[in-house]
Order: sequence, then structure tokens, then C-alpha cells
Amino acid sequence: MPDLLLELFSEEIPARMQAKAADDLRRLVADALVERGLTYEGAKAFTTPRRLALVVGGLAARQPDRYEERKGPRIGAPEKALEGFLKAAGLASIDEAVVQADLKGDFYVARIHKHGAPTTEVVAAIMPEIVRAFPWPKSMRWGSGSLRWVRPLHSIVATFASPDEEPEIIRFEIDGVVSGDVTRGHRVHAPADFRVKRFDDYVANLEKAHVVLDAERRRDIIRADARTLAQAQNLELVEDEALVEEVAGLVEWPIVLMGSFEEEFLEVPDEVIRATIRANQKCFVLRKPPGVTVDDGFGAPATRDPVPQGGGGALANRFILVANLEAADGGSAIVHGNERVVRARLSDARFFWETDKKKTLEDRLEKLKSITFHEKLGTQFERVERITWLARELAPLVGADADKAETAARLAKADLVTEMVGEFPELQGLMGRYYATAEALDPEVCAAIEEHYKPQGPSDRIPAAPVSVAVALADKIDTLVGFWAIDEKPTGSKDPYALRRAALGVVRIVLENGLRLRLSSTLNGSIAGDLLAFLIDRLKVQLREQGARHDLVDAALGARGGPEANDDLLLIVRGVEALGKLLETEDGKNLLAGYKRAANILRAEEKKDGAGTFEGAPDAGLLNEPAEAALSAALDAAEPAAASALQSEDFAGATAALAKLRASVDAFFNAIMVNSPEPELRLNRLRLLARLRRAVRTVADFDRIAG
Repeated sequence: MPDLLLELFSEEIPARMQAKAADDLRRLVADALVERGLTYEGAKAFTTPRRLALVVGGLAARQPDRYEERKGPRIGAPEKALEGFLKAAGLASIDEAVVQADLKGDFYVARIHKHGAPTTEVVAAIMPEIVRAFPWPKSMRWGSGSLRWVRPLHSIVATFASPDEEPEIIRFEIDGVVSGDVTRGHRVHAPADFRVKRFDDYVANLEKAHVVLDAERRRDIIRADARTLAQAQNLELVEDEALVEEVAGLVEWPIVLMGSFEEEFLEVPDEVIRATIRANQKCFVLRKPPGVTVDDGFGAPATRDPVPQGGGGALANRFILVANLEAADGGSAIVHGNERVVRARLSDARFFWETDKKKTLEDRLEKLKSITFHEKLGTQFERVERITWLARELAPLVGADADKAETAARLAKADLVTEMVGEFPELQGLMGRYYATAEALDPEVCAAIEEHYKPQGPSDRIPAAPVSVAVALADKIDTLVGFWAIDEKPTGSKDPYALRRAALGVVRIVLENGLRLRLSSTLNGSIAGDLLAFLIDRLKVQLREQGARHDLVDAALGARGGPEANDDLLLIVRGVEALGKLLETEDGKNLLAGYKRAANILRAEEKKDGAGTFEGAPDAGLLNEPAEAALSAALDAAEPAAASALQSEDFAGATAALAKLRASVDAFFNAIMVNSPEPELRLNRLRLLARLRRAVRTVADFDRIAG
């Protein structure tokens, strides 16, 4: 079957837009073809900095024929009605219609055979509409045309052919740009036009013209060549997948080169060097191989990620750059130009570093008074005061020194007004740690200044040192309480203040550090219940991502009451874990089945007799049958055992006590008719089942468990 090849060649496609543009083109074209009855085997889109391409393989050569029925007037209708029907249906005479009947009589029906259009005609019709409505995040018009495109659109390739056929050009025009079979290669190496036929031919000719069409292959080339070049100098590449993605979107013919800078710049922190070289020149940094102990000035390297994206030695005074052409001088001029810019940027960074160290973090606090955090929540200085108070309150609850927690919280935001963070906002916290270390502050305080922002995402590590934990929790809880107080909660997909991330951070810090915190006391006030419910929702999300069943989470929460009763997140998790282990056993599964049967019987009978009718204690004198007496005796043993276990927060012990009920529950339902014809026996047996329901619900709300 034939393949469709499309290429939209423009001045430039920003790297950040390329992946989405490729997906949008594939989706829009494929959906339009399917809507018009055209099937295909596969579709794949490609991007380079100057072209957006799509191949649709195994595409049908034409639309399938369709048959439509059009209802006409009734037999005996006026002549004009018949003429209008014939004209609309495309019939030469009424003899070409068929007669059908309904309850009101006979009427004419036209059966119309619509021939499918050739695929080339369909594509020619849909492409102008797709291009004109293409969802670029930003687009522009140029000249006198009306088309909006990411950059000026220069040419369009549109061909359709089977492997053994001469390709057909699909002809259409968009704002003066006429489709054809001509494209061009690399801007410098192969700027001349050349013709293409089908996809394989297109890819091969682009390669000859110094264009690697597939972005994934360009990424592979960059990774492999960068690693090889680094290894040749006995260095290691600091992996940076986001930068690989970006650079691959900037070049059509990636050529990897190495540059250097003066070793004296290595006095600047590694992260600053990396941020400078990455942000300004889109270059990769290199490091010395591990094995040599390097003093990073922090005194506690185990608590810090020295270089993002992996460990290793200290940075080297080398960097990797990716050019877009093979230069005649082997890239010397390109390297020299990049070195000159890198040197200038690192000089600025070193100036910021030396300038910032001339003032202490404490000296910078006054400047926070001029920075608004939120118009309804005050300045950064006021926020620091709140976090400082809260960190001191939390410190004894998490095993932290209160004075150190207070100091770290007071200084945690001071680096926001440094020159370095002003230039590289992504280094906030980290630079605070560097400056605190330079002041010889307590190492725990220094670490907490950096780590109080963590975790910043689901894969980010959490703070573990007690002082860091206290300040990180204080920072996130203050954020949540503040925005809840001014009624700026997340709505739907909107969360402009990243409150879900803050809540998940609280959950992860509490759970992964095994902290026992009663959050209701920390979130005191009228918003406590609503905010606790929000935190519990984040807890559910976290547990589900870890594989916990959502119904078990709801069951464990249901046994404990409302949000205020569920303010100890660690206890909730232990309850969910114990419940999951119980239901993995045969005793647990059968107990659940027995509970469901008892609950269903009680629910049905309570509709007749009234809710609460069976909550009284069963009469031991009416337990005449061995099976009901045995269930009562089993409950006599299980209830206090489960209650005692719950009192000591032994959820496994509580569920184990319930599991022992399984045999008695099974025997009861096998031998006993609950709805006895004798009213006293019926009431007593229903009370026994109500007792079973109460006993089980003290551990978990089994009604919420599926199965």
C-alpha cells in the first residue's frame, strides 16, 4: 500500500516546541484521514530545527465507496415535491427510486452510491485547514499573508506512492506556498534544492545533505560522541538528559567538540559553573573520575547531591559543546568562540560569588522586607518570621535542636537577595548553604538552608536530618495554611502556587522519615479539617502510586472517623499495610466474605425494623445452637484482643485477632438460619451479627473493600 510523505519547511522551529509539534502533526493528519474513512498501518512524525515531517505508511489509495439512503415524498405527492426530491438526490427520474412503507403509507427512497475520493484529493483538502489551524504555542504572520506559523513557511513536500510506483505530488497551496517534491538540506553544507520521492529516499537524501531527520538519533549521536570525547581525556560527562533534548533540537548535523576554561574558575561552586555553562551556552560540563576525595566545603557530603544527575568527582575545567556543522578547521574557531563566552560568563559568576560572600545571610534579612511573597500574605520577611516560629515548634516533635531549627529557618530565604540567585534562581537554597558554610555556621543549619525546599518533585529526595526536616515541614505547612486562609486552593487542574506539591512534600517527609505527628495541632484553626482532608487526598495518591489498593486506603481511613481523627499519617499507612496483609490470606478473604454477608443481611433487615434496632447486646441465654454460641465465644476473645492491639497501635495484631473469627463466621452461616420464624431468636441472631460488624469496623470499614 502507498505511503504519504509530508514536510513543512520553515525558517526555524524552537527546540522547546518541536516534540509537541511532531505529535500534533501526526495526530491531526491521522485523525482527519480516519474521519474520512482512510485506514493506514502506521504514522510517525519527525522534527529538525527547520522542518516538520510526517510519514503515514500503508495508507489506502482511496476512500471506500459509501451508500446513503435519502427519504423522499409519499406516493401521490405533488409534482413539485417529486422534482425537488429528484434534484436533491441526483436521480434522473422517479423510476430510479425505490418504494418503502411505514405506518402512514408508502414513500420514495433514493439509494445513492457515493464513490470514494482518491487519497491524494483528500490530503489536498485537509492539509491547508490543518496548517492554518496548527496549535503552535506562539506563531507569527509575515509579509501580507494571512497564515500564522511558528516562523515563515518556505516550502511544502507532499508525495504519495507505493514502493514500485513513481510518486504522485499532492497539489495544494497555502498562502502562496505551493506543495511539491522539493526540499533542501543543511543550511551551510547543502543549501541547494533537491527532489524527493518517498520516505526512504527522503531520509537517505537528507543524510547526504547533512541532515539527521530523527531527533532520537541526533540525541544518541550527542550522547555517544560526548562520552567518547570525555573518556579520551580521562573525564566523565555530567549526564543531562534535558540538555541533550534541547541541543538535539538546535542542530540538524550534530558535531561534538570540547572546550576549556581556566582552572581558577573551579573555585566557584560546581553547580554555579554548571548552571552558567548550561544556561548561557547550552554546553555540558565534565568531571574528574571518582576515586579522589574532594572537600566540597560542606563537611557532610552524604547529605548533598554534589552534581545533579549522578555522583562522581569534582568538575573539570573542560566542557562539551555541540556545533551544527563540520568546520574546515576542525572546529577550532567554534571552540574558541565558545571559550571566550564561557570565560566571560564564569568571570561574572566568580564576581557574584565573591561579592555575595562579603555580606552575611543575617545582614540580608532586612532586604526581604521589600519583597512581596503574596499581596494577602505579606512580604518574604513576614513569611520568614512565620516559618521560624513554626520550625521551632516542630523541632522537638521531629527530634531536632530547636535553636538550630530556628536559626536555619530565619536564614533559609536570605539567599533570594544575593547576586548569584538573582542570576540563577534555580540555585536558591543551595547557594544559601554555600554562603552559610563560608560563614562557618553549624553544618546542620547549613544543610537545612538548602534542603528546606525539598522534595521538589516525586523523584526528588527528601530531607532526613532532623533540623532539615523541621524547616522543610515548616516551609510547606506555612505555604498550605497561608493559601488556605486566603481561599486560594487548587481547583481542577489549576494549582498556580504548587500546593499539591507542597502537600505531597509534607506526606513524603512524614512517611519516609517515620514521623509521628498529630497534624491537627499544627494546622489549628477553622481551616484545619479542610486542609487535613487535602493532605489525606495527597496521601491516597502517594499510596496508590506505591501500589496500595484505593479501597483499602478508604477502609483504613473509614474506621478512624473524620479528618481530625486521621491526622497521624504514619498510623494510616500502618493500618493500610496490615489490612492488605490480612486480605492476602485465606482467613482474611473468607472473613471479608462473611462480613459482607452479615452486613447485607443487617442492611436489609434494618430497612424493615429501623436502623439501630439490632445494636443491643445479644442474649446469651438464647444462643441455643452450637454455631451461634461458638461465634459469640469467638467475639468474646477477638474484641478485647483487637481493642488492646489498637490501643498499642499494633495493627497487625488487631487484624490477626479478627482473622481468628473466620472459622466461627463460616460455621455460623452454614448452620444458622438468621431470620428464624421465632421473633426472639431472629432478633438475637441479628444482634450477634451487628456485634460482628462492630468488631470488624473497629479495625477497618470493610464496607469500603471491594470483593
